[in-house]
Amino acid sequence: MTPKELSEKARELVGQGWVLLDVRTPEEYRGGHPEAARNIPVQELPQRVKEVGPPGTKVVVYCQAGGRSARAAEILRAHGFADIFDLKSVNNW
Repeated sequence: MTPKELSEKARELVGQGWVLLDVRTPEEYRGGHPEAARNIPVQELPQRVKEVGPPGTKVVVYCQAGGRSARAAEILRAHGFADIFDLKSVNNW
């Protein structure tokens, strides 16, 4: 998908009620993020996964460049989350 296609799809999903999850550091998050985003750094995600919601929760995840969001998607899948859309970079929003 192109960045434009990623953006359109992510915005559509969040509009449908999907959780928007920012897995960057709190410092990066404070530097700017989409209004609807929740911040749980990827390194804290295994311990804080319940904050995302129950395993049936649908999630759009992103980070700065795409590496951490891919890792977060793996973590979420391991905890029973099936509907995950990896936006990759916040810049794609």
